[in-house]
Amino acid sequence: MIRTEPVGPVRCAWGEGPIWWQGALYFVDIEGHLVHRFDPADGSVKSWDCGQRVGSVVPRSRGGLVIAGAHGFAFLDEESGALTPIADPEKHLPENRFNDGKCAPDGRFFAGTLNLTRQPNAAKLYRLDPDLSVHEAFGPVTNSNGIVWSADGKLCYYIDTPRREVLAFDYDGGKLIEPRVAFATGHIDASPDGMAIDADGHLWIAFCHGGCVSCFAPATGDELHRLAIPCLETTACAFGGPNLEDLFVTTGVHKTAREEHAGRLFVIRGLGTRGLPAHAFAG
Repeated sequence: MIRTEPVGPVRCAWGEGPIWWQGALYFVDIEGHLVHRFDPADGSVKSWDCGQRVGSVVPRSRGGLVIAGAHGFAFLDEESGALTPIADPEKHLPENRFNDGKCAPDGRFFAGTLNLTRQPNAAKLYRLDPDLSVHEAFGPVTNSNGIVWSADGKLCYYIDTPRREVLAFDYDGGKLIEPRVAFATGHIDASPDGMAIDADGHLWIAFCHGGCVSCFAPATGDELHRLAIPCLETTACAFGGPNLEDLFVTTGVHKTAREEHAGRLFVIRGLGTRGLPAHAFAG
């Protein structure tokens, strides 16, 4: 039986970027400028104020975290909360900020930007390498969002939200090769946002303004499941918990709708599948 319920005490203005690491769920509140660490074992939360909009967070293999935010990439020390800037490839574009991102199996951190004034094709997807060099990975894009890799690391799936489709790439040594449309999501009247992948290779996509998470078979584009979330602004999802069998879902607060659990973190149990483990930044 599938069960969906809010968990933890945090209510985000705009939750995003969940990632399961070492027994806890890390996620961000973009508009609250916060990174959160939620421990389901005892319900505790630790939070760090980044002093800027923060679009995504990933673990670092040698300890600590890496964020992508309004001022580019930075290390975040979990003990002190100190931020150490790495690079800001769009410093010359003050209306742009970083959004969603994840690490590839080889430890490279991919994160993309969006334009706050919603200018089309004004943003890009970037790659932060372990040597701390930054490279353009794909673009132009409009609203860079979910990105995941297949279990063997040979395929990458990516969402540029306004396209309402999922792109697929061959992945080799940091390169995104031969972009093509894997499938479209236009039959759902909402914006594809954050994304997770399960052990069967199915893609789980949160639909912003749509109040749902849907599961797709990327080879055919078939929608296999659609799970209702009691928040219109359903933003992102990640597998976690014991054996990666729980699906955690972040949400945001709608501009006008009044919803009891808006901005809460949700967990969906009983899906009968499990996710793939997250990867840390190798630098």
